[in-house]
Amino acid sequence: MTFESMTRKRPIAGASAVSIGGHRVRLLDRARIYACGVTPYDVTHVGQAATFLWVDTLARVLRVLGVEPLVCRNVTDVDDVLHDVARHRGTPYDQLASFEQFEFEGDMAALGVRAPDHAPVAHGFIDPVRRLAAALVESGTAYAREGSVYFRGAGVADRAGLDEETALRLAEANGGRPDDPAKDHPLDVAVWQAAEPGHPAWSSPWGRGRPGWHAGCVAMATSVFGIGVDIHAGGADLRFPHHAYHAAMAEALTGTAPYARAWLHAGTVRVGGVKMAKSEGNLVAVRDVLAEHPAPVLRLAVIDRPWHSDWDYAPSVLDAAAGRLAKLYRAAGRPGESDEAVVEKLRLLLADELDVPAAIDLATEVGGSAARLLVATMGLT
Repeated sequence: MTFESMTRKRPIAGASAVSIGGHRVRLLDRARIYACGVTPYDVTHVGQAATFLWVDTLARVLRVLGVEPLVCRNVTDVDDVLHDVARHRGTPYDQLASFEQFEFEGDMAALGVRAPDHAPVAHGFIDPVRRLAAALVESGTAYAREGSVYFRGAGVADRAGLDEETALRLAEANGGRPDDPAKDHPLDVAVWQAAEPGHPAWSSPWGRGRPGWHAGCVAMATSVFGIGVDIHAGGADLRFPHHAYHAAMAEALTGTAPYARAWLHAGTVRVGGVKMAKSEGNLVAVRDVLAEHPAPVLRLAVIDRPWHSDWDYAPSVLDAAAGRLAKLYRAAGRPGESDEAVVEKLRLLLADELDVPAAIDLATEVGGSAARLLVATMGLT
């Protein structure tokens, strides 16, 4: 018997609901989840994997609630950093992207992350980006200049709760080119970027060029899900500028707000207080961890905490997770069947901000079938 089959025994009581980031999202039978995927130019590290483990956990919880998650996880293979790495290695950007995407998907499978329902790749959405740019120009929320199309972003920092100085700093750090003299405002961003040496380019009404980062995600998400999503997920570092501009562009395109009913910004994984990132030289590869620890240990190390909390990776975290998992396994080995009240309590804990720690505490305490069901549902087998 599965956790899902037990939940189907409860009487019909209206829509299911999950709380994410303080937003209570009521759902009937499906949930549209857009997960900002990887830019595939290097090894999958624990910091990246954490986001996708949380998306997988969210999807599993929704199934427990009787809701079928529809997950769209994109691949951003039209990206300046990827192009620079490919050029440095003397490899065509699309070959590098294809190889690293294959490696990433293998790492996700090894972690027990279920494959997404949709996996759009940016280079396949050039025409939707061109149409997005044209629609935004027509609405007056974007303008064409010198072969590029710029989205008017002066108000995006405000809606993200940032002062302009902070927004400009983050824009600069994330390739936003606030010093581009062709822009009306330094916080405007390219929907369509005019062609530049060393980067791939496609034809457009404004000349040859390529999609902007935010526009690529808008095109992919909107093409898959339409005017909005129930939950948009990604790392906390994507909150601004990427997610703020994604939402602003999508709302300008469709005239429907809010674009997302809730946001899941997974906490940042650090090493010694410093964000795990290639630029910091402190990456911990998923495949290296899995060479020494079973996948459920790494899964539990990531999800046995509030989803929005930043945390520091260290070998001791894996040791603690292994001990915690062993206690849960011992509890699952105890005989006994749990009544519906216990299952309902587990369900409510998971539906309230994905409270995995509290659910594990309860399952470890009561043991028996409740522990076995939680182990199976959270992918800890």
